[in-house]
Amino acid sequence: MDWYPLLNSLRIALIATACTFFLGILAAHWVSRLPRGIKGVLDCVLTLPLVLPPTVVGFFLLKLMGPNGPMGRLLLALWNKKITMTWHASILAVVIVTFPLMYRTVRGAFEAFDQNLIHAGQTLGRSNTWIFWRVLLPGCKQGLMAGTVLAFARGLGEYGATSMVSGYTPGRTATISTTVYQLWREGNDAQAYQWVLVNLAISFAVLVSINLLERRQKNRRWPVGDSEV
Repeated sequence: MDWYPLLNSLRIALIATACTFFLGILAAHWVSRLPRGIKGVLDCVLTLPLVLPPTVVGFFLLKLMGPNGPMGRLLLALWNKKITMTWHASILAVVIVTFPLMYRTVRGAFEAFDQNLIHAGQTLGRSNTWIFWRVLLPGCKQGLMAGTVLAFARGLGEYGATSMVSGYTPGRTATISTTVYQLWREGNDAQAYQWVLVNLAISFAVLVSINLLERRQKNRRWPVGDSEV
C-alpha cells in the first residue's frame, strides 16, 4: 500500500493549520474589538468560505493562481514557476477553507472571556501586548486548541478545492480524499475502503480529542465537589 496520500495529506494539513492558527487568532482579536456594524460585515466576509462550496473556492483560486491569473503571472515572471497542479497549491486552498473554523472558534472564546481580567491588567499599567500574550491567550487556550483541531481535521479531509487546484497525480499531489475518488473511478473498491478506514480512524481520533477538550473546559468551570448555588 502506497502511503504517499496519507503523508501528503498530513503535510498539507499541518502546514495549513499552522498558517490558519496565527491568521485566525490575529483576525479574531482584531474583529472582536471593532464596532458592531463593521464587525458584522467583516464577520460575513471572513466566514464566507465556510458556506461556499469547496469547488467554488477552488474555481476562484484557479482564476487567481492559474497561469493567466494575477498571482500565476507574477510567479511565472519572477521565478518561472507554476503553482497550480502542485501540492503547494493545496496548502493555500486548505488555509482558505479552514480559516473560518479557526476564526469563529477563537472569536467566540475571546468574546466569552472575562473582560474584568483585561481591565484589571490595564489598571495595573500592563500594555495591551502583555495582556494579549499573558492574560487573554492563556485564558482562551481551550478555544484555541479546539479551533486548531477542527481546522486540522477539516484540512486533512478537504477534497473540492484541493482537487481543483492540485488535481490528482500519484506520488506528487495525491491526498487521501483524491485517492479515494480515483480508486472509486477505477473500480478498485478494496483499496478505496482501506483509505476510507484510515480517514475514519483519524476523524474518530479528532472527535475524541475535541470531546476531551470540552470536558476539561467544563471541569475547570465547575470543579468536582463544587455545587451551583
